[in-house]
Amino acid sequence: MPATPGRGRRLSKQVCYLASACPVAILVLAIESAKPAGRDARPSVGLPKMAALEEEFTLSTVPLGAGPNGLLGVEQSDKTDQFLVTHGGRTVILYKVSDQKPLGSWSVKQGQIITCPAVCNFQTGEFIVVHDNKVLRIWNTEDVNLDKVFKATLSAEIYRIHSIQGTEPLVLFKEGAVRGLEALLAEPQQKIETVLSDDEVIKWTKVFMVFRHPVLIFITEKHGNHFAYIQTFSSRTLSKYTLFHGQEEKSVIQNFTASVDRKFISLMSLSSDGCVYETLIPIHPRDPDENQRVVRSLLLKTVVAGNARSGVALTVLDQDHVAVLGPPLPASKECLSIWNTKFQTLQTSRELPQGTSGQLWYFGENLFMLHGKFLTVIPYKCEVSSLAGALGKLKHSQDPGAHTVPHFVNWETSRGYGFGSQNSEQSKRILRRRKIEVNVPPPAFEQLLSTIKKDSEKDIEVELCKFLAVKRTPDFHTIVGDIVLELLGRHTTEPSFYPRNSLMQLIQTHVLSYSLCPGLMEAALEKTDVQMLQLCLQQFPDIPESITCACLKIFLSISDDSLQETEINMESVSDCSDPVQEKMDEQTEILQNGFNADEQNCDSCDRKLNQKPQDAAEETTSCPVVPKRAALLNAILHSAYSEMFLLPHLKDIPAQHVTLFLQYLYFLYLKCSENATMTLPGLHPPTLNQIMDWICLLLDANFTVVVMIPEAKRLLLSLYKFVKSQICICSELNKIEMFYEALLCEFFLLFQARDVFCL
Repeated sequence: MPATPGRGRRLSKQVCYLASACPVAILVLAIESAKPAGRDARPSVGLPKMAALEEEFTLSTVPLGAGPNGLLGVEQSDKTDQFLVTHGGRTVILYKVSDQKPLGSWSVKQGQIITCPAVCNFQTGEFIVVHDNKVLRIWNTEDVNLDKVFKATLSAEIYRIHSIQGTEPLVLFKEGAVRGLEALLAEPQQKIETVLSDDEVIKWTKVFMVFRHPVLIFITEKHGNHFAYIQTFSSRTLSKYTLFHGQEEKSVIQNFTASVDRKFISLMSLSSDGCVYETLIPIHPRDPDENQRVVRSLLLKTVVAGNARSGVALTVLDQDHVAVLGPPLPASKECLSIWNTKFQTLQTSRELPQGTSGQLWYFGENLFMLHGKFLTVIPYKCEVSSLAGALGKLKHSQDPGAHTVPHFVNWETSRGYGFGSQNSEQSKRILRRRKIEVNVPPPAFEQLLSTIKKDSEKDIEVELCKFLAVKRTPDFHTIVGDIVLELLGRHTTEPSFYPRNSLMQLIQTHVLSYSLCPGLMEAALEKTDVQMLQLCLQQFPDIPESITCACLKIFLSISDDSLQETEINMESVSDCSDPVQEKMDEQTEILQNGFNADEQNCDSCDRKLNQKPQDAAEETTSCPVVPKRAALLNAILHSAYSEMFLLPHLKDIPAQHVTLFLQYLYFLYLKCSENATMTLPGLHPPTLNQIMDWICLLLDANFTVVVMIPEAKRLLLSLYKFVKSQICICSELNKIEMFYEALLCEFFLLFQARDVFCL
């Protein structure tokens, strides 16, 4: 039987083995066959969110231009909101983007020329610039005159200085050699070796952090051929790769950008044919001494006009998005476009009527470019794209007004690895001093922590309200996580202390995740706090499958009387009091999707059903659970999971609870079948895919138990009969489709014959 498109579920071997004798297996196979395909099969969840370009603003009011005498580059400072802008010629300006104003400006003296962008040393907080190709200048914000700051003259010409968090600045020379800044300052006139061959020049370069070690890539060009060099500092190796364009490709590379994972560098190039190509380069090659060849593959087709020779640029925004600068059509004006590389779609664009210089930089959530003659900043947002989210495996999308949840932690920039945390040797020079900045927690946070340690729950709620009234900082989610951990720590030492109201208020800030407060759901499970568990299931994206199953057990076992006294969010539940009409038309023959209803194993099931009264083919089914329990179970259906880790825990659910859950899922399935859209009423109801997934999961995990339960026998037979009737409907629709196709073909031939007759 062909698999349903877009689904990754597979039936267990045991269920397939019982397909010839057991209606349970036939049911599962029928469900897999009867799932609608095409447009109507789309779940009610939102597709991956589009990237958005916000309102642009001008950062520099000084007219600039491209090239050596224009804008050389934009680099991040040691402050998140501050950037160094290097004007080609003589000047470096430090801007604060949020205030749109300069904080300082430094210039070299007359006759000197800045030859590469200024950078910030994240270990010391100082700024570094190169003028006249060989002279280094190092200063800080208190200095005024660059002619009086520290100076070092090197023995070879510098192409670029790279500086990123977690390592010292790296100096790349025009001949291909790389040195650390400290080693150069210790011996400025040391001999620099030549790595590149004659007539080979560097075109582009970038540095990454991989496993806490810097990796430098630079691209060279010689006689129209391009080469990639990978310098790894953990193993002190330099690898060379030849970029092979392909036999049919005759375009010229105009721009480069790159991203990195643990093993490969994804090098992207924008060519003169308007297409973006990708080359995967291993960080650690098998034979570093050998010149290896890597082939480019097409990533995005015709993102800019093929005849564009200037004003084009390309940069990576994240693992799924790239920004492209250039005219989309030959006669159109230049645009800034954001493309999704995973789905190969244009997500947003902004026209730039005054033209650009073909220079594009990005930092954090800001894109920098020259629009006309002025440096312009365009803030952007790029949500993480997920095909699983589009297929209904993850939570439904949030409401437009909901806060964004920081779901994942960037371990590369966590504690001990962020700003000012890298240990380095103190320089002997008095000028180059380290700037240590400590993030001072707000006073309300300190007061709240002291209150949590000793005061009552009411006092904690008062201080918590004061803390939440303070303006949020970038690390707000980690601070809230620390508060929850403090509350749980006191709960561990004092079991009678359970600040439920405070915990609920913190969860409703929409910034927590399971990984930030791992003991929170365990405490709620211990207290059978189903309201808090429901809220956590709705808010947390990273709940382990064992915790999800533990919540399911409580939701199925808690008494109706206890639920009546509990406040539950009922948004996902429609009116469960209305019974669902079961209409099962008897069919004598079904031949569809490789399924034959006249086989012997199906006749036995038909006979058992036909022994029921005459009105058994049209009966009503009411919701087997109260509305509040239904809302809790819907939260389980919306939760994200991995089947491999979920199935073992589903086997531990008692048989009577499995039956109850199956009865509820069957009721939802009948509800979905009442309308043509195959959706449930309500604000955030479960989707048809989620209902079917959980039916299959429960049967896969408990098929031997369910088959032996007398109470489940009627349910399984009803499921089988209903799915069988749905297949009949699909079969008739397929026949109608074939009839219309034949009719259209006849009309087409008739029109053709009429045209020939007219001629």
